[in-house]
Amino acid sequence: MKAHTAETQATITPAKALEILKEGNQRFINNLKINRNLLEQVNETKDGQFPFAVVLSCIDSRTSAELIFDQGLGDVFSIRIAGNIINNDILGSMEFACKLAGSKLIVVLGHSKCGAIKGACAGVKTGNLTGLLEKINPAIDEVKNVMPDTDQTDPEFINAVEKQNVICMMDTIIKESPVLKELFESGEIGMVGSYYDVETGEVSFMKAKIEEPVTH
Repeated sequence: MKAHTAETQATITPAKALEILKEGNQRFINNLKINRNLLEQVNETKDGQFPFAVVLSCIDSRTSAELIFDQGLGDVFSIRIAGNIINNDILGSMEFACKLAGSKLIVVLGHSKCGAIKGACAGVKTGNLTGLLEKINPAIDEVKNVMPDTDQTDPEFINAVEKQNVICMMDTIIKESPVLKELFESGEIGMVGSYYDVETGEVSFMKAKIEEPVTH
């Protein structure tokens, strides 16, 4: 499997990028990884990189985007932070990936049994982590509205927040980045929410936003 070039990246649409990731996860859960010569890919990417997608995921050691989507060197930009939250630096990184480096799809990837989400639901406050976990509060509030009688430490509540947090972060991207909003509305990039099951290795997808380019 060759690394992506400017030419191959240019042929990938947002919908095709999503298809590539879905196929990669199916290979992963069936233990059918594509045979890659990673050292050869090092050589192929030494003069430039042309990733087709940018994946925002948690720092959780089980959620490496390259592994669970069966991708190689130069295929995806990988942004990792506890709770897969959004801040200005991450938005800037996404803007670089999509506006300047040509990526076609933004993937927000949550996962089951997330320690950051569990901590936010429990109201954990410690050092710099406090401010990070506060960014999950909008998702907690949304779930409270739907499950008002469920304790926030209940696994069902936490699981719902894990998924709602993905949606909230997708909304934040469009709300807080005019650059990405413009690319999305023109159909140049797509966005999709996803959720990784740490017990099965399977990624499910939700709230896919894939628009057709606007023509005049």
